[in-house]
Amino acid sequence: MNFSGLIVGVAVFLIIGVCHPITIKMEYYWGKRSWMVFCAAGVVFTVASLLVDGLIISTILGAAAFSCFWGIHEILSQEMRVLRGWFPENPARHEYYERRRAELGDKILKSHPSHKNLKEKLGK
Repeated sequence: MNFSGLIVGVAVFLIIGVCHPITIKMEYYWGKRSWMVFCAAGVVFTVASLLVDGLIISTILGAAAFSCFWGIHEILSQEMRVLRGWFPENPARHEYYERRRAELGDKILKSHPSHKNLKEKLGK
């Protein structure tokens, strides 16, 4: 029996499961500038994946690298979710969020409708 696929699958599942709450917390405490941490981690995991000889470990490191790169997108998206009120904002950064809301204006809600608005537009 070959357990390689199951090992990689479980590892990727855990990596994604860990990255999701980390992106939310990073945006909450440090804002969207924390994307640089994900970028650096992605580069480190990429280099490690290239240098490791074992196929399973190399694959898991590659998956971690691209999960970190996806985390960059999620950090930026998370800020928009906070601006829309879908996630709580950090009270210490309230002025920043107010300034961003003023800059973006109605574009916040119009460019990315909520699920409720989307259902109304689709007639469901």
